[in-house]
Amino acid sequence: MQKLLIATTNAHKLQEIKELIKDLSLGVVSPKDINKHGQAEETGKTFEENARLKAQYWGEKTGLLTLAEDSGLEIDALGGKPGIYSARYSEGSDSDRTSQILKEMKNIPEGKRSARYCEVVALYNPLTKEIKTFEGISEGKITTKPDGGNGFGYDPIFYSFDLKKTFAEASMEEKNQISHRGKAFNKVKEYLVKKPLK
Repeated sequence: MQKLLIATTNAHKLQEIKELIKDLSLGVVSPKDINKHGQAEETGKTFEENARLKAQYWGEKTGLLTLAEDSGLEIDALGGKPGIYSARYSEGSDSDRTSQILKEMKNIPEGKRSARYCEVVALYNPLTKEIKTFEGISEGKITTKPDGGNGFGYDPIFYSFDLKKTFAEASMEEKNQISHRGKAFNKVKEYLVKKPLK
């Protein structure tokens, strides 16, 4: 069975991605599973650039078909922040970063709280050294307080227009059907089914 490396050390992301691609006949592994360590430098200025950097780094390091993604939350009232810095927007935990956003949004009225989650997945082919990218976007808004106990990151304060609730109030199955990650990985699956690697 062909191995597919998911280039992430984030256990939550890995779980979501495995669920999204479970119907592909690929042996999914993470760097930890194959005892590989390292860190791609995320020096890109866009989600796509960072996803490409990570896919190439891990693909070259392991010689495996590699999927890497970069994603984040863009808030219109904050000029697109936290954007590519979503995972490191402030020190501490997910909860600390969520609190920081709510603090910065404190005086922003209901109609001006629009936001979106963006995702770019990069697929590195070790045979051709080519990288293909796939994008997904979820539109929504920032709530005034956290709601829900599921998900991770900014999910408790991201109200999805598709789901009519926050990502953290949704089950993983619900979230995966309409999320930025779900949309991007549906495109990945379509591509891999049409163009299986030899």
